Amino acid sequence: MLGRVSLLACVLTGCDALRALVIDHYPQEYASEVSATPTATTLGESTRHAWPDGIPAFTGNDSARQHVAVHLEPALTGLREPTDLAFFPGSNTEGFVAEKGGGLHRFDIDKDTLAPLTQIEVLTQSEQGLLGLALHPDFSDNGRFYIHASLGKNGTPVSEISAWQYTEGKAQKQGIVLDLAQPYGNHNAGQLAFGPDGMLYIAFGDGGWRGDPHGNGQNGQTWLGSILRIDVNHRTQSHAYTIPSDNPWLGDSRIADEIWAMGLRNPWKFSFAPDGRMVVADVGQNAWEEVSLVQAKDNLGWNTKEGSHCFIEGSNCSSAGLVEPIFEYDRDEGKSITGGYVATNDSIASIRDHYVFADFVSGRLWAIPLPAERGGPLMDAKALGQWPFLPSTFGQSADGTLYVAGFGEGTVYRIEPE
Repeated sequence: MLGRVSLLACVLTGCDALRALVIDHYPQEYASEVSATPTATTLGESTRHAWPDGIPAFTGNDSARQHVAVHLEPALTGLREPTDLAFFPGSNTEGFVAEKGGGLHRFDIDKDTLAPLTQIEVLTQSEQGLLGLALHPDFSDNGRFYIHASLGKNGTPVSEISAWQYTEGKAQKQGIVLDLAQPYGNHNAGQLAFGPDGMLYIAFGDGGWRGDPHGNGQNGQTWLGSILRIDVNHRTQSHAYTIPSDNPWLGDSRIADEIWAMGLRNPWKFSFAPDGRMVVADVGQNAWEEVSLVQAKDNLGWNTKEGSHCFIEGSNCSSAGLVEPIFEYDRDEGKSITGGYVATNDSIASIRDHYVFADFVSGRLWAIPLPAERGGPLMDAKALGQWPFLPSTFGQSADGTLYVAGFGEGTVYRIEPE
């Protein structure tokens, strides 16, 4: 049966003929693999929301994994296709949330309120849209933040990174940091994040279509298929940023100076662990989704490899110089990985210091410990259940509480102990 889920899976991961037909026109409303609606139940004097019909489920490989009992409590409602969530520094309740269609809102979880800040005229076909936002480390003092949006410029789709100012409840665009022409409407990635070093990291996918037809993943001359690292606190006469002096390929004519890591397909979310290491979730094509620890000058291998496997099945590809993932899963478990955060508090003790992430199509949530070093065996995952929603992004408040957003119903859930 080729229903909405199968169609979405092809769009995100690369079914042959169908993808070519729908790449720029797939539906904007999706159904998860498990269909259900949360219902309210009263426990003592409080009301909680629970999934009916035995949800969450622990099926397939999850049935043999350690199960972690969690509860998803609706914390914020009324969104339309949320794509990113950022709490204000030091806040457990307030921040910004972005919607695929270009809406940017200030939220207050205590009040379950959304205050519209701006509506950006973005392209929305396929995986285009308002894709990412990042608050400056000194946001509390300077009100600066950054946005990644898909725009049309002179008839060309581009990914634009822009600087914004938040003052007295209003958001104003300050200027363009950089932009990048996109050959297709998918694999635009979108994540922005400031690292512990104060630099802005920007994730771009390979630009789209299936199999990376332009070879962008292994082409250091393009930003496509790469993670950039730039300094937005300083600028030059020609750029709204400077290139950090310790960027790994600075001065190498084969690779752009802004590139920090390459060989990615569609890194839909990355974050920094408490020890400063970058954790990247990279969406695969036909077979494997992966989680990797990424360092300066890394090559993640796309499109030579998909996960730890040769992309061309049956080939004898070389892994020399390529970084192996710390976790991967196949199409029996999901079809499009959504990266999250490392749990940093004891609210759910069994996953403290674990990286929590999900699959957008199957609705499964997992947690894995991070290895002390790379290059060892793949990590074992703990299962947090399969839920009837499309987890599109995660958020983390100042106290370490984790949140996950449902794309279809426009709800942000707080991940709580059961």
